Amino acid sequence: MPADSPERTCLEAIATRKLIRADYNGAELRLAPHLLFMRHGEPFIGAFNPGKAWRSEEERRLGYFKLAGLHNLALTDEGFEPLEGADTSPPREDDELLFAI
Repeated sequence: MPADSPERTCLEAIATRKLIRADYNGAELRLAPHLLFMRHGEPFIGAFNPGKAWRSEEERRLGYFKLAGLHNLALTDEGFEPLEGADTSPPREDDELLFAI
């Protein structure tokens, strides 16, 4: 895996608990990645979006993003605490977990 690949950036972010920034559907997101997994040969992340407006603390959860849809992905210096109660197992039975918090 190349050192400058999106997968490597996500692995480092998960291991060091650092936020990543990325452009997604025309918006800039800051994400707290909790797991990296493969689905049908494509890499995905499960990440918490701390900038999203949640109606309640109980509603907060991980979102799943195909890495190919995240552009200008970069590691930030901003740390994060894992989302309490987050399920870091792959979301589907046939997904393959690569790394998780």
